[in-house]
This record gives sequence, C-alpha cells and structure tokens, in this order.
Amino acid sequence: MKNTVATFQQMKEKGEKISMLTCYDYSTAKLEEEAGINGILVGDSLGNVMLGLPDTLSVTMEDMITYGRSVARACTNTMVVIDMPFMSYQESVEQAVHNAGRLMKEGRANAVKLEGGAAVCPQIKAMTSIGIPVMAHIGLTPQSINAFGGNKVQGKNEERAKELIDDALKLEQAGAFAVTLECVPAKLASIITKKLRIPTIGIGAGDGCDGQILVYQDMLGLFSDYTPKFVKKFASLGEQMKAAFKAYDEEVKKGTFPDEAHSFAIDDDVIQKLY
Repeated sequence: MKNTVATFQQMKEKGEKISMLTCYDYSTAKLEEEAGINGILVGDSLGNVMLGLPDTLSVTMEDMITYGRSVARACTNTMVVIDMPFMSYQESVEQAVHNAGRLMKEGRANAVKLEGGAAVCPQIKAMTSIGIPVMAHIGLTPQSINAFGGNKVQGKNEERAKELIDDALKLEQAGAFAVTLECVPAKLASIITKKLRIPTIGIGAGDGCDGQILVYQDMLGLFSDYTPKFVKKFASLGEQMKAAFKAYDEEVKKGTFPDEAHSFAIDDDVIQKLY
C-alpha cells in the first residue's frame, strides 16, 4: 500500500513507528522500497554525500529536481519527500509556493520539506492551502549552520526548549503533516511528540519520536568524512566496496579479467575470413 500523508498520520495514531531514510538515486531507492522503508527523503544532504560540498548551502533547485525525480521513478509504495534548498523559500511566500510546485511537478515529489519554525509558517500555510504537503524541520537545521556556529544540539536550555515546543505547535497549526526533530535532547523530543497530533521524525532526537530518519550513506558506512554521534552503522559497506574495487583493479592489471566466462564467442570460420 502506498505510504502517504494519511498513512503517516494513521501510524502515529496507532503507535506504529515510521521508518525513513535519505536517498538520491534510482537503484538505491528501489532497494529501500523493497526493504519496506515508509518514506524517502531526497535531502539537501546530497550536497555533502553526493556532491562533496562542505555544507548544504550551495545545493540548488536543479540539484534537488534531478536527484528527486531519479528517486521518484523507483518508488511505487514509498512516500518521497524532497528538501527545499537554501534560499528557495525564505525570500517570500510566492517564491516558496513556486519552488515547492516545481519539486512536485518536475521532481515528482509526494511532499516537500523545509527548515525553520514560526518564521516559515506563512509559507507552509500557503503551500498546504493549494495541496502541497509539507514536512517541517526544527532543532539543528543545517541551512542555518552559520547562525548556530556549527553542528550543535538544540534546546538544551529552558528558553530554547520552550521555543522549540512553540515552533512545533505553530508548524502543526500552519498545516505541516509532520515535523523532523534534529539533534534535540531525547526527553524534549518526547515532550514535543506527545504535544503534537502530527508525527515527529527524529534524527538524533531519541526513541520517543514517532519515526526515525538517517542518511543512508552514514548508516551503511559509505561516507567517511565524518560520522555524527547519533548514527548507528548497520553495515560497513564502504570497506566491502573498497575490497571489491581492489580485487577488480588487481584482476584487470594481471589480465585475469575478463576471462572466457565473461567474453563473447565468434565462429572460427568467420575469423579465418578476416585474415
């Protein structure tokens, strides 16, 4: 059955946990769908793990559309959410609606995600009013990394904790169908989850959230530039890939690949006529 905004809401109401992973390509998206993942986020994290950028700020709408539609082509049952990149929605409500529409039409998204609290509620209201589902994102918001002064846990003092709770409630009221909580203390994330009628999706926010999301390269051990504290490595595929690449390199250089089993034959009488 297709995972939708409605099924996410039903899962929260039933107490069923929601699984999400990032993805940026067709082949991996097919594997994630076959594994039963409920939702895929085509995150602007592609700036780090796909484009080799130091942050997400340089990611463009064109990047999100290209990678997004590659993922969407693979998904029949998995809900595909595409990130709105930096400065694609902050300038005005009109800009936000226009770019969200592009992600839905050109990127073939089922929903969009944007970062920010109360400040982006007008954009969310406008988008949801015309049928564009919106996932919100508070806590550590990577597009604001310069304002935060780095990747720091958010909501550790009373003032900031209350602000996050207030933001979450306002985002729900604005029409968001879910809220991502990133790098938020587990107990605070649990409080927010209990206060909201809509699902929370945690990343570094403890087990009290309604669902979880990780960057798939992190949880598979494919990205080695840095590993956030909240990442659990479910496999070490990076090491396996390096071993396979090394074996291929050695066989090519020794001349043992390709062998007869991996080559095509031709009749000898045909070959004789070529001399």
